[in-house]
Amino acid sequence: MAYTTIDDPSAHFQVTLFTGNGGTLAVTNDGNSDLQPDFVWIKNRERTGYHHNLYDSTRGVLKQLFSNLSNDEAEQSNSLTAFSSDGFSLGSDDSSNYTNENHVAWQWKANGGTTTTNSAGANGADHESVYQANDTAGFSIVTYTSDNQSGDTIIKHGLSTAPTLMFHKARNADSTIWWTYHKELTNDGYMHLESTNTNQDGSTNVWRNTAPTSSVFKVGLDSIAAANGRTMVAYCFAPIQGYSKFGSYTGNGNADGAFVYLGFKPAFVIIKSSTKSSQSWHMFTGEIGTGGNFNPLVNAVDTNQNIAERGTFTTDFLSNGFKIRHVSGGTGTNGETYIYMAWAEHPFVSSKGVPCTAR
Repeated sequence: MAYTTIDDPSAHFQVTLFTGNGGTLAVTNDGNSDLQPDFVWIKNRERTGYHHNLYDSTRGVLKQLFSNLSNDEAEQSNSLTAFSSDGFSLGSDDSSNYTNENHVAWQWKANGGTTTTNSAGANGADHESVYQANDTAGFSIVTYTSDNQSGDTIIKHGLSTAPTLMFHKARNADSTIWWTYHKELTNDGYMHLESTNTNQDGSTNVWRNTAPTSSVFKVGLDSIAAANGRTMVAYCFAPIQGYSKFGSYTGNGNADGAFVYLGFKPAFVIIKSSTKSSQSWHMFTGEIGTGGNFNPLVNAVDTNQNIAERGTFTTDFLSNGFKIRHVSGGTGTNGETYIYMAWAEHPFVSSKGVPCTAR
């Protein structure tokens, strides 16, 4: 029986906690493998007022997007200055390197910044795209330019497995939402990463009511980017057994809450209610538990807010999944549906049959 194709998730994804110094800072990862990241997501854990900062090696260093804002891309000269062989370097920008304060960085590997251009009309796509992909770990970064056409627009994503999670953002247009695709929202649904909106189902235009395939995804550019010349970025994730999983569960309003089987010990989980309004996207990190790397996890930051980490949620990270211990609110309300996105610290059982230990 094949349990996983990735025995060491740290070769493809890592979470790093670091303390800012307000100056030049080289952040080094501490996973089993060295990881040169291509997508880095940083949040100050202590201070309200500082945004989530998202960088990737396709767009290049210094170029920030903000998961909690609909703003366009900003170039900040003293922000993330390099993607290094096992981490990244920062300048003195307070939003990602505030002196003596705790930060968290989630990091994914794509293809070391090396991109491929897929011309219009090639490989089943009718629109040019540029992508860099890590097919082993099911992750790609895709850029393309909108042309305000109506009907289907077909983009190649660079993976050989259909993505079931995608975040799309216009880079050069202010006040444009983060269009979020998740398989559990159905093909006519979407959510906003920067807001508390529930599933905005009933739109046949956004994804053209079509699930991504193993080679392309469809968008209705007259809706996602309703103008010529908008440069878009999409972060695409496909599920990989023993490494990543994207699904849903139903809350039961009980401290003995829902258990979600993942097939791996999670390092990072994002949870969002798709049915209950005014609930944030909660981000749980395995290294931030009670008194350190222990259950229960209670602290979370929200993708859609610039606030500090909050200790109001109770969740257990287990050797094979996670269990909700919060009775209401953003993760456990009785009868509400929640979508989740999860990446592994360790597969439940390695490809050689070695089991994972619990926390």
